[in-house]
Amino acid sequence: MLLQFGYSQYESKVYETLVTSGEAMDASSIVKLSGVPKAKIYEVLDRLVDKGIVMDTVSGKKRTYAALPVEAIIDKLTHEFESDIRKLRSAGVRKKVTDDQVWSLKSHSSIQATCRQMIEEAKGSILISMWSDEFSEVTDLLNRKESEGVRVEALVTGDDHPEAALSKLYVLNPMADHDKLEQFILLVTDTKELLFAGVEQGSWQAIRTQAQPFVKVFAEFFYHDMALTAFSRKYPEVMQKDDEIKSLLLRLRY
Repeated sequence: MLLQFGYSQYESKVYETLVTSGEAMDASSIVKLSGVPKAKIYEVLDRLVDKGIVMDTVSGKKRTYAALPVEAIIDKLTHEFESDIRKLRSAGVRKKVTDDQVWSLKSHSSIQATCRQMIEEAKGSILISMWSDEFSEVTDLLNRKESEGVRVEALVTGDDHPEAALSKLYVLNPMADHDKLEQFILLVTDTKELLFAGVEQGSWQAIRTQAQPFVKVFAEFFYHDMALTAFSRKYPEVMQKDDEIKSLLLRLRY
């Protein structure tokens, strides 16, 4: 019940036992119902009392324990979480220095969050290329950044996005037999920082760096793709019916 909030398995079991019983219990009864070892029960109960989610009292010679109601715990955890967020935000922003390291990043949700953060922090320019479903997640943010004066250039693989009010938006519609294309995210902000993500063995993986050789190469990669998209839209017959060109296009992964 409390494992996802940073509590141990034993702490979670003891709290769940107390809160579902709806009555005060002594340590022996908690051991029987929770499955927590007798040798550990007092240590676990003391921690729960210190954390303020279990109350204790002495009645006669026996110490008994009762759980705070679930709603009270929810309120407590919510306020603690919000307080931690405020402290994190007020910790102060250190002066950024150029970081030439190439950092690896996993987890699709973490990659999406990093992408949003980089877009939010962009001051002058954004180059972004991604597939249609990923682009939907940042469309409103990109619209706002352009309205704030940031130059946004976007390339989307897949469907059109009428909700995107961007002055420089290109859409690449892959050929039906182009089965080698893989999902990816390419983001370059302020010509200073790069995020490139792709799917390897079914899992998203990314690199993030400020190393200028990488930033420049991937910025060029972006403009090559944009040029290819423009050529494909303007000369579809040449691009798709010329066997040599079509063969080259079908070899592309990104």
